[in-house]
Amino acid sequence: MKSKTKQSAEPGLHAAPGQTSGKAAAKTGPKRLPRAERQALVLSKAADYFAEHGLNAQTRAIAEACGISQRLLYSLFPSKAALVEAVYNREVAGIFKAMWFVELKDRSVPLEKRLVTFYRDYYETVMTRRWLRLFLYSSLADLRMASTYTNAIVAHALEIVVTEVAYDARKGVPANPDELAEIGWILHGAVSHLAIRRRIYANENPMPVKKVIEMSVKSFLASVPALLPDLPELADSRVTASGKAQPKSARAR
Repeated sequence: MKSKTKQSAEPGLHAAPGQTSGKAAAKTGPKRLPRAERQALVLSKAADYFAEHGLNAQTRAIAEACGISQRLLYSLFPSKAALVEAVYNREVAGIFKAMWFVELKDRSVPLEKRLVTFYRDYYETVMTRRWLRLFLYSSLADLRMASTYTNAIVAHALEIVVTEVAYDARKGVPANPDELAEIGWILHGAVSHLAIRRRIYANENPMPVKKVIEMSVKSFLASVPALLPDLPELADSRVTASGKAQPKSARAR
């Protein structure tokens, strides 16, 4: 009797998709899923729970939300910290597409188009309501999920974006990495806050997201070159032999 109760409480971890219940199930017996599949199911449900209730929940509540026993939860993940780390790897960092780095560097495509394409895809793929809530809750819980993601992934994306803008504008890249990051955040932060406004604050502005992202990219490309240093060779070419600045029309581009 005890085993039947346990099986009914954990159908998603034992039954194969489409498996019938009742007498048919009694004849064939429950089919246990491979460990990796069970872990994936638990991670998905745990991420849903964390996104709605925060990351400070007790493991008993998490197990109940996942439809499994606390004992089974610990057999899949040795500690709550291990579960949270697995959720981060799969549901936060794991969503980012490494191909985006390659596409951002593809100079055969106009820069504006590259940035618009990347941020539209990033908005739809990464910045979902679930992802944003996980990200924000992890910060409120003083966990390193958000900072780890920012330092390991976003920082690299910002470096690429600013480097490509500098190349396109024939400007230099700031030598100070902190300055470079802040310049990159001008655009990345605008798109991030757009997602927060629409998916967390429930802002009902009817303007299409794609159009807003396009506006943000255009504004970024128009203003950021003024924040970037001149290339050394261009700076030298703007001064005559007598030390006087050349007219703007004569400056090399």
